[in-house]
Amino acid sequence: MTISNNIASLQANQTFMNTNANNVANVNTDGFVPTDTQIKSNGNVPKAENRLADNDGSQKSQTNLTKELPNQVTIDGVEKANVTAIKAQDDVMGTLLDIKA
Repeated sequence: MTISNNIASLQANQTFMNTNANNVANVNTDGFVPTDTQIKSNGNVPKAENRLADNDGSQKSQTNLTKELPNQVTIDGVEKANVTAIKAQDDVMGTLLDIKA
C-alpha cells in the first residue's frame, strides 16, 4: 500500500466519521433518517459511499446507537493503522534518502 492509498483511506474514513457523528448528533431529532456509509474499494483505493438508510416511517429518530457507536471504534482503529503506515513509509523514505546522500 502506498502513502496515497493510506491518505485515500483516511479521507474515506473521515467521511464515515462525519456521517456517523451527524447520525449520533440527531439521535433526538424527530423524523431523522440516518445516512449509511460503506467503504468500498475502487481498485486499491478506498472510497466512502453514503446513502440514506431505509425510512421506516417512524416519527422518532431512526438513528441506531448500537450500530453507530461501534462504528466509531472501528473508524478510530482504521485511522491509527493508516497513520502508523504513513509514518513507517515516511521513515523508510527518509532512511533511503539519507543513504543516497
